[in-house]
Amino acid sequence: MSRIEEKYKPALEKIKIPILTLDNNWHKLFTQTNQTPEVAALEARLNKLLKKQGKNTTDIKKIKALKKKLMAEIMELADKLDETGDASLAKKLDKNRRLVEECNEKLETLQEDAQEIPEKIDEVNYELMLKTMEVCYKRLNENMEKIQKYDEWIRNVRIELKKNVIRKQEKEADTYELYTYMHDIFGPDVIDIFDMHYNPEQFRLRKNEEEKKPEEGKSEKGKGGEK
Repeated sequence: MSRIEEKYKPALEKIKIPILTLDNNWHKLFTQTNQTPEVAALEARLNKLLKKQGKNTTDIKKIKALKKKLMAEIMELADKLDETGDASLAKKLDKNRRLVEECNEKLETLQEDAQEIPEKIDEVNYELMLKTMEVCYKRLNENMEKIQKYDEWIRNVRIELKKNVIRKQEKEADTYELYTYMHDIFGPDVIDIFDMHYNPEQFRLRKNEEEKKPEEGKSEKGKGGEK
């Protein structure tokens, strides 16, 4: 008994499971994950039983129809035989009676199969459900493990991103102050001679934009409250 069957068997026994290979969603399930050899083998067994069941039902109908026809002919032949005493009619009557007996034998076998096949279908379908659940359960667990790893990676990256944003802002502030002091001490002419590739105006404008964003957010919330 598999781990899944052992755990869920009491509950599963109370549920009527639909024939899986007749369910289009079951087939779609295996576009998301690959079938195992066990699932493929059970699918083939189940389809074979369903085909046998369909043929069995058709054969029973055909033999019953033939038997009905033979019985009607027997009644007709018996009446004619009583009237005429024709030996050829007696011969044909015996043949029809023999054919009716053959029909009865075949019907008995087919009807026994008709009682057994549904039980076999349910057994194989149940096994197929368990194997399907095992495959999907494994895939789901693998996906959840990967999702957790991605979540952890994303959290770490966000933390590192926040740290780097702060480090960048600190370096920008430090650079701005350093440049400002140098500019005040040595004057713009000396700074230009050393050709320092730094534009304090860009830093100032960017800082102003960043300071405006929280204020704009508060303003938008205020507008929403007035509605």
